[in-house]
Amino acid sequence: MSLYWVWYALLGVLFAGYAVLDGFDLGVGVLYPFLARDEDERSVLRRAIGPVWDGNEVWLITAGGALFAAFPFAYAFAFSGFYLAIMLVLFGLIVRAASLEFRHRDQRWARLWDGLFFCGSLAPALLFGVAVGNLVRGVTMSYSQGPAGLAIDYAGTFWQLLNPYSLLVGVLSLAMFATQGAAWAALKTEGALHDRAVRTRSVVWTVFVALLVVTTIVTALAVREHFTANATSVLGWLFICLAAAGILGAGLAMQRADDRLVFLTSSLTVLGLVGLWGNGNWPYIVPATSVEFPHGPITIDIDALRQLGIRADVLHSSNLTLTVMLIITAVCFPLVLAYTAYVYRTFAGKVRPGEGEY
Repeated sequence: MSLYWVWYALLGVLFAGYAVLDGFDLGVGVLYPFLARDEDERSVLRRAIGPVWDGNEVWLITAGGALFAAFPFAYAFAFSGFYLAIMLVLFGLIVRAASLEFRHRDQRWARLWDGLFFCGSLAPALLFGVAVGNLVRGVTMSYSQGPAGLAIDYAGTFWQLLNPYSLLVGVLSLAMFATQGAAWAALKTEGALHDRAVRTRSVVWTVFVALLVVTTIVTALAVREHFTANATSVLGWLFICLAAAGILGAGLAMQRADDRLVFLTSSLTVLGLVGLWGNGNWPYIVPATSVEFPHGPITIDIDALRQLGIRADVLHSSNLTLTVMLIITAVCFPLVLAYTAYVYRTFAGKVRPGEGEY
């Protein structure tokens, strides 16, 4: 197997880790105005994610760095074509981080910081799904032949990214993160706040499952045949079974009132869906739609672009770079996992009112 396929899989691992970990703290932010009824309960929710939220976002930063290092062509296309959408996501994450840091030190603007925390959580949770929807559906591309060689660019606008299918996937993403957030809130809280989180968890889980069924039907009927064919391959069925096991397990765990198991099975569902997305798109990083190139329909795919005469080192980094990066990853990734496990173990247990502020 070529090294760039190894890095394709590693990118999937990083995005899956981000979706599981930052997914629950984004979900807590989305549900923050609806779960907390007074200042003590708001403080509990902030402290439930306070020790871990910034570490969770490192997974996204690492995924972006890996994309840049391993697939610079796709990185350049995505960050130039989707510039406004990416800036909105980053702005939301920055506002969210600032609101958490300032909230307990500037009580005069408490309502403003709470509102920014909610909006800064809502925007990424929705827009990440919109991005995935476009990457499943395909985006409009244009090409030009100049002195520097073939240039491929995004030919649409920001508003075209907000198409019905991608918005549907965006709402599904929002419901998925809200389910993660409610599961985490129920795991970390007690009393009336815990009871409210449990009821909310049941509602958003039901909405999530309903949206997943609708999205699956629409995807099977209206999205690229390549994606649906890959999704029903042997590996695709493995991810489908993983997601289905997570959904059924979460339903049974909620009936047993096992908060820990609900969170774990919800996370299993997220892993299955992210894996299904990556497997469905393979080997395409950014698929194209409705554009004809000199050699037929094309996507930002290593083999297809090479047919147009683009040098391999433009499409992905050299084998030496990929090998060195892989060695570093093999050494550092277990350390990251160990550190993450240590942090979550250190801050395990319920968060109670009156124990301080994040």
